[in-house]
Amino acid sequence: MAHLNWTDQALADLVSIAGFIAKDSVRYARITITKIRIVARQLQSHPLSGRKVPEANNETIRELVFGNYRIIYSLVSSERIDILPVHHSAKPIAIDELKRRIR
Repeated sequence: MAHLNWTDQALADLVSIAGFIAKDSVRYARITITKIRIVARQLQSHPLSGRKVPEANNETIRELVFGNYRIIYSLVSSERIDILPVHHSAKPIAIDELKRRIR
């Protein structure tokens, strides 16, 4: 079973998402963040369950989609998966920045 490593960027994204949603509903903000974490947990036993990120053109950069959010991750090794950004699908993604975050 692979270890999920939530990068600083991914954690900051969760805080930002929660803050934005909490303006309307603190309860729904908590529910959304909890669900994002639950969806990401499936990667521990099924690391290839996400699709390749089309913009990245890299087999090791993949994503799971939950609602309007893209949970982008990198397959670092068979024992480690890095959650990179949690990105709102309405915004363009900076691929160069994403590739720099891969260790």
